[in-house]
Amino acid sequence: MLKELLVSIVEGLVEDKSAVKVTVDEVNAAGVIIYRLNVAPEDMGRVIGKQGRIAKAIRIIMRAGAVKTNEKIMVEID
Repeated sequence: MLKELLVSIVEGLVEDKSAVKVTVDEVNAAGVIIYRLNVAPEDMGRVIGKQGRIAKAIRIIMRAGAVKTNEKIMVEID
């Protein structure tokens, strides 16, 4: 569910929708699930935004969604 949420948010921001890839790591020792987001290099600025505001907003939305499923998550943008 959260993976699909992340993909749908990012696909609305980028031009190359086929380059959007999300991988989900296993739960680490701290109990955190890491979502790794990959986009095309030319779309990186659109996802990060000025001073990282869009990236921060994406992380806030994802954390809010994770609260509903009692998960701890982190979004990394590569």
